[in-house]
Amino acid sequence: RPSTMSGMTTVLSMAMMVKAVLVAVVAVAALAQLTVAVDHQVGGSGATWATSGGYDSWSGKQKFSPGDSLVFSYSPAHDVVEVSKADYDACTASKVVARYTGGKTTVKLTTAGKRYFICSITGHCDAGMKLQVNVAAATAAPTKPRGQRSVAPVAAPAPAPEGSATDEQLPTVSSPTGTPTPSSPSGSGAASIGASAAVALAMGMAVALAM
Repeated sequence: RPSTMSGMTTVLSMAMMVKAVLVAVVAVAALAQLTVAVDHQVGGSGATWATSGGYDSWSGKQKFSPGDSLVFSYSPAHDVVEVSKADYDACTASKVVARYTGGKTTVKLTTAGKRYFICSITGHCDAGMKLQVNVAAATAAPTKPRGQRSVAPVAAPAPAPEGSATDEQLPTVSSPTGTPTPSSPSGSGAASIGASAAVALAMGMAVALAM
């Protein structure tokens, strides 16, 4: 029917529009995730890398993501050393991952996971110059398996207009089971009764005239 086909076309068009909008939203979210990175000043805005400590308390309130950076500001009397978890706990630098000096250091957080930093100058780590950060894994957008095609939703048939219900849609009405109504005499019976009455009337009129 023309109305049914028109309804299906409208539903399919709306489905395609919704799919296009969803694809655009996912693309924008992915682009934002790739382009937006945060530079975290270690210790907070205006803070320096020093024996005042409290860096783990600060990092526990931050959200670190791949692509972010740690910015260390410190005096020449200190350094920044990335170490293992064991060295971080023991405040030693027996297995150095990376060492930085110069008073201003930016460390890129490229991957998810935990990173550990200390000042290797004797006694400074024990005095509070230690930092651990937990870089959260990036949330990947769901991907469609290769070879899988998108299937457009199938529109439900439009309801039939009032007054054009099919036989299947008409309710079944059963006859009442009460006392049957006496049936009228059939056509042949009525004719026989009429003929008999006419004969009786004619005979009555003849007898009346004869008298």
